[in-house]
Amino acid sequence: MPINILMPALSPTMEKGNLAKWLKKEGDTVKSGDVIAEIETDKATMEVEAVDEGTIGKILIAEGTSDVPVNETIAILLEEGESASDIGSAPKATPKSEAKAESKAEAPKAVAEPAPAAASAKANGHVAGDRVFASPLARRIAKESGLDVSAIKGAGPHGRVVKQDVEDALAKGTGKAAPKAASGAAAAAPAGGGVAPMADDKIRAFFTEGSYEVVPHDNMRKVIAKRLLESKLTVPHFYLTADCELDALLALRAQINDGAPKDKDGKPAFKLSVNDLVIKALALALKRVPDANVTWTEGAMLKHKAADVGVAVSIPNGLITPVIRDADTKSVSAISNEMKDLAKRARERKLKPEEYQGGVTAVSNLGMFGVKEFSAIINPPHATILAVGAGEQRPVVKNGQLAVATVMSATLSTDHRAVDGALGAELLAAFKDLIEKPISLLV
Repeated sequence: MPINILMPALSPTMEKGNLAKWLKKEGDTVKSGDVIAEIETDKATMEVEAVDEGTIGKILIAEGTSDVPVNETIAILLEEGESASDIGSAPKATPKSEAKAESKAEAPKAVAEPAPAAASAKANGHVAGDRVFASPLARRIAKESGLDVSAIKGAGPHGRVVKQDVEDALAKGTGKAAPKAASGAAAAAPAGGGVAPMADDKIRAFFTEGSYEVVPHDNMRKVIAKRLLESKLTVPHFYLTADCELDALLALRAQINDGAPKDKDGKPAFKLSVNDLVIKALALALKRVPDANVTWTEGAMLKHKAADVGVAVSIPNGLITPVIRDADTKSVSAISNEMKDLAKRARERKLKPEEYQGGVTAVSNLGMFGVKEFSAIINPPHATILAVGAGEQRPVVKNGQLAVATVMSATLSTDHRAVDGALGAELLAAFKDLIEKPISLLV
């Protein structure tokens, strides 16, 4: 029986992807593990491997196609002994340019023609209004997990939904029931409540036609906008700021860099930045205050044993947060070299999902841009994020005398459900102590 090759979910946030390139063509034989295509997600360009063995019988989605929904069939694989005639009347791949042209050609129609029955089929293979065939066990698990069994693609005979399909949907975060349609003003309101955003045409009406360039949002920008909006609407942010004196840390950094071993070409084995030391300090602060090393879930608090620290990296059209795993146990030189490698591959969109997913907190540093102080938005499922400003010379009072010190402002944003004010203040105080007594970062 022909096997559908589906658009994979390559990250927890992925809902759609761009089919950048086919590495196999119709008629090619593939084995399990062969790379067959390249998919652009909101974070990176990733290779897709074949799961089954067979021959590529038909490619349904042409390379270069954007916004292909997760779990949509992109190609059909024929097993041994099968031929193209076994595929049936599968639709041909429509190049992106042709699809746009067809869309424009149909635009002037005032009344939409009734769609054929096949057009009403969902990506999961069920037709709206039709009975969904599922095993009793699959229905029970779906109900207990809050999933809509009609939104799950069935892999059983004749599309029957079985236990494994429900477990796969749970693992991928798919199969959730679609929200019921609302009417009037309620339909326009955003999920988190409040006022709906202004429509595009109304915004453009404020500006003279031709005075601006329309730059469509790419997948990364769409996902960033969605996730940050959800964070501000659903996570109760609480902010704490502390000023940290950097003179001792800067002196230690210079001493460490001067003593770094060099290769035969005179290139040092590492070169620490202030941000490398900040990462280490935040990781150690989480270990000093373990109650803040947590993740909030609706059912329980996840208290972590390791301090995995994400670091916001600016890349073209957005940002990504690679994670330094076990940052509390790594030397600052190891953190420095790992961070340089992650940042380089992040800008090339070559990170693997496990390198930017997860983590318990994050660092966002805008000090190199001269920003004195700012508040960062928490990146769920993190419970905290530390916003770091520029180190600058400021007047301070020491022992009743006016003096000058290099000072950095650090603002901790916390999810108040997981880390309340007092606990957040304890974490920030631990961070400040480590920054101002930096020898603790080396032991």
